[in-house]
Amino acid sequence: MTGTGADIQDIDTTRPHPARVYDWFLGGKDNYPVDERLGRQIAAIDGGAPKAARANRAFMRRTTRALAAEAGIRQFLDIGTGIPTEPNLHQIAQSAAPDARVVYVDNDPIVLAHANALLRGTPEGVTEYVQADARDPRTILEQAARVLDFGRPVALSLIALLHFVADEDGAHELVTTLVEALAPGSALVLSTMTADFEPENVHKGIAMYAAGRVTLVARSHAEVGTFFTGLDLIEPGIVSVADWRPESPSDGPVSLYGGAALKP
Repeated sequence: MTGTGADIQDIDTTRPHPARVYDWFLGGKDNYPVDERLGRQIAAIDGGAPKAARANRAFMRRTTRALAAEAGIRQFLDIGTGIPTEPNLHQIAQSAAPDARVVYVDNDPIVLAHANALLRGTPEGVTEYVQADARDPRTILEQAARVLDFGRPVALSLIALLHFVADEDGAHELVTTLVEALAPGSALVLSTMTADFEPENVHKGIAMYAAGRVTLVARSHAEVGTFFTGLDLIEPGIVSVADWRPESPSDGPVSLYGGAALKP
């Protein structure tokens, strides 16, 4: 494992952090008053925000299970891991395939502080944590190659990450660099914010994050589709994360698009 201990002094508790706000939406306890305050403000104008966070986690579980059980993928690279919330990706993958190898990537001190919770995998499999910035894909690939064999299929997960990276800041270059390093038969899974369903509420939420000095980007269905160029989308394609192979009837879309695709 790369990096196992974060100094609590590295964690800035004076401004909200997206991972901690997300943790609050999920009912977690790894957040601070500044995060709860922003979470409550957003929930007050968009009651669907906590629902979207839960739907996003469920999307991660369903796509991971499908890629492990149906596509036979045994290696997973999860970038922008966030604060551990059970079940974690490795638990889903290794429940379907005990020998699955999983690498988590994040550069957030609070995620690093909880990294040990991400490393309790099966004896047959491998679970590792790499401390690296999502905007530095080449370093990620170099570090992950110590655990993953990029000559074999890898499922690349970018869950609720790309809405923090604007196009002009290299969002497409980031995805392209990562996908180009993957072998045929690999997969890309991503979810990202959209204003297609509830534009007024989403734009209000973006403004609240901006006030907390956090950049958010909402993308249209067509814009999300460009991240999958050259890949074969898995049914049902790019849809609200709540509608990607739901295990029970969906009660309507949430403001996150999600999709999974295979590299030919």
